Amino acid sequence: MKVLSSYGDGRLTLFLQGELDHHEAAAALRKITRTLDDYLPRDCVIDMGGLTFMDSSGIALILKICRLMAETGGRAWVENAARQPLKVIDASGIDRMVRITAAE
Repeated sequence: MKVLSSYGDGRLTLFLQGELDHHEAAAALRKITRTLDDYLPRDCVIDMGGLTFMDSSGIALILKICRLMAETGGRAWVENAARQPLKVIDASGIDRMVRITAAE
């Protein structure tokens, strides 16, 4: 799994690509945490357009990013969730806590 990022005007966009499972989640969270610490963004977009697979560890990753952002007064949400990750997100019910938009 790859985590790419783009920053501008207080907004950090994290581009998740590949497969996010329990084997990849810990390394992804370490990289994301470092990136959040480097930029201290006001907003964080988790772009899942390039994510081909996600299991429940992806839900934990989303919630941890949201918690880290809330601790610094920021906010986070998910954009471009592809079909398979969106099924996991829908089943979890986190869309009541986190704004989620599906890929078009």
